[in-house]
Amino acid sequence: MNTMLRKSVLGIAGLAFTGGIFAGPVAAHADARPVEGKPAAVAVQGDKLIPHGVQGAQSKIDLNDEQLANAKAIIAATKKAGLPERAAVISIATSLQESKLENLGHLGDANDHDSLGLFQQRPSSGWGSPEQITDPEYATLAFEKGLKQVDGWQDMPLTEAAQTVQVSAYPDAYAQWEQQAADIVHQHWNS
Repeated sequence: MNTMLRKSVLGIAGLAFTGGIFAGPVAAHADARPVEGKPAAVAVQGDKLIPHGVQGAQSKIDLNDEQLANAKAIIAATKKAGLPERAAVISIATSLQESKLENLGHLGDANDHDSLGLFQQRPSSGWGSPEQITDPEYATLAFEKGLKQVDGWQDMPLTEAAQTVQVSAYPDAYAQWEQQAADIVHQHWNS
């Protein structure tokens, strides 16, 4: 292996390792695995749920009952806000990235500052009290309030819309969850 290629591979491995450390314990225990290609669900979902197609390799985790209940709570809050299914896709993908759809309490030393809940929102940044942002409905409505303030969010790639609201250190990470989020919304929007 030539030196340039070896350095590139080692650099990518280092970034992946560093990303795993900074993502914390949630990412470390999640069974996220890349999904190749576009599943058949994309054709059914059309451009309403994934208007730009998926961006890059997709990840997927198996959801437990709590995670599925949180996804359904995000869908219910999106409907309550009178927003379209695309808002639920962006919200669920964001939560998959931020917490793997787990309603995170304080994680001690592993906490990212004072980030809590499904979206790792911070009381110190004005998202609400710890009790509010660990309430799935409140957290979703707060995220979607921010989303509605983004001009053209309906027409931009998911990762741009999510990043504009979240201001993450890893702005492109949201894109990997778009297919799973769209599948969840497709399956549960009318249930």
